Amino acid sequence: MAALDGAAAIVTGAGTGIGAAIAAALHGAGAAVTLVGRRAEPLAEVAGGLGERLGADRVHVCPCDVSDRDAVQAAVRDAAQAHGPATILVNNAGINTNPRSVAQVSLPDWDRTVAVDLSGVFYCVRATLPAMRAAGRGTVVNVASTAGRWGSSLAGAAYSSAKHGVVGLTQVINDEESRNGIRCTAILPGEVETPILEQRPEPVSAERRRAMLQPEDVAAAALLAATLPDRACITELVIKPRVAYA
Repeated sequence: MAALDGAAAIVTGAGTGIGAAIAAALHGAGAAVTLVGRRAEPLAEVAGGLGERLGADRVHVCPCDVSDRDAVQAAVRDAAQAHGPATILVNNAGINTNPRSVAQVSLPDWDRTVAVDLSGVFYCVRATLPAMRAAGRGTVVNVASTAGRWGSSLAGAAYSSAKHGVVGLTQVINDEESRNGIRCTAILPGEVETPILEQRPEPVSAERRRAMLQPEDVAAAALLAATLPDRACITELVIKPRVAYA
């Protein structure tokens, strides 16, 4: 019996990178997974790959912009119709700006980044919370960033601020919802080789990319958080490349 047999999971930002890797890890552990993201095509590609390897009956695709609270509510209802109410939620959807500095980031870029990276997490938690409370159990994994603990000009003003908010929200969820059987983990990855690197103001060298974490590394951390016994909760997990790149 796989560790997550019978569990229903929702993963946001599941069309590429870390989200796709986490969806594959949860699916491989037995969970039925709903893939959420803004673009239908990448989601369908990830779903097709999972279906070929492990069967399509436990994969559902739901295009959704997490910054739209009504769309999030509809997506969670859709996921419940497909696989039953979710008891695992992975908030991974995220964007960044370019330029990024306090002086240069545009106000629309600031608003959009905070809407996706912070408000989107809150909307997804609020939408899944009633079912988790009714079940008396639930695991929320928030993919933050080391920028959520140590803000930097590399990550930028909007991204660092939003990810700090995600870490704070994680702490509040644990404080309020642990009595209802719900636990929440903030994963703080260092640099990860994902498509979001293309948004950096300066190109990222091949050498630097080779030193970075891979999406599968973060997925392993998320799977650990989701498969620990219900009595245990990883509140915060920092995962960084073994070798620092100067």
